[in-house]
Amino acid sequence: MVSRSFDGEYIARTIEKLGFIAVRGSSSRSGAKALLGLKDQLERGVAGAFTIDGPRGPKYVAKPGPVLLSRASALPMAAFYVALSDAWVLNTWDALMIPKPFSKALVRFSAKVQVPAETAGTASGEMDAQMAEFHWQLQAALERVTRFAEDNVAQVGSAEFPIHKG
Repeated sequence: MVSRSFDGEYIARTIEKLGFIAVRGSSSRSGAKALLGLKDQLERGVAGAFTIDGPRGPKYVAKPGPVLLSRASALPMAAFYVALSDAWVLNTWDALMIPKPFSKALVRFSAKVQVPAETAGTASGEMDAQMAEFHWQLQAALERVTRFAEDNVAQVGSAEFPIHKG
């Protein structure tokens, strides 16, 4: 899922050149329609991803979209983070990073979390509490993978984090 913002257009074109499908929308613009579009793509077997802190942030604070999508699609969600050893950092709300040549990158994924479809059929107050728990789990997972990747990116290529080719 890619924001309908100006920056989102650049991201959409980039990911489409890499062979992915850009579903446009965000938490602030066309979010429900975009979630349905992403759910449709997931049902076709296409992998889905979006920046979970939304188009306006705050930075590294998960929005509820992945939780809603996991429940609606019956597919698990996971958080991931890409740390860079050397990057240009733009003066944007999210401090967008562009890797410098020969920079090292470490990608870290969390364990999968499944949001049961049954949560939609419970009483309103209970559903809110259940959804909040899954949202908290996603936020905690994001914080763990971010901390691990940032703490270990300098070791990429060492014996602890060998570079696999092929």
